[in-house]
Amino acid sequence: MEVKIGVQHANRELVLESELSPAEVEQVVADAFSGKSNLLSLTDEKGRKLLVPADRLAYVEIGEVSSRKVGFGAI
Repeated sequence: MEVKIGVQHANRELVLESELSPAEVEQVVADAFSGKSNLLSLTDEKGRKLLVPADRLAYVEIGEVSSRKVGFGAI
């Protein structure tokens, strides 16, 4: 699932593919926005960890779960 994160005073958004469910990502983001956690911490599909200070978050866009397409499509 694709997650886009907007960071204050940054020109570009951060984009990562996560193996978490949308509900799990939403809970992690809610904890960061509510102050329960000082960091938004997410791990991508390759095991790389992304840490963003919670007070610098502008927005988080949680995409739909996407299945990988394999093969050729017919037109």
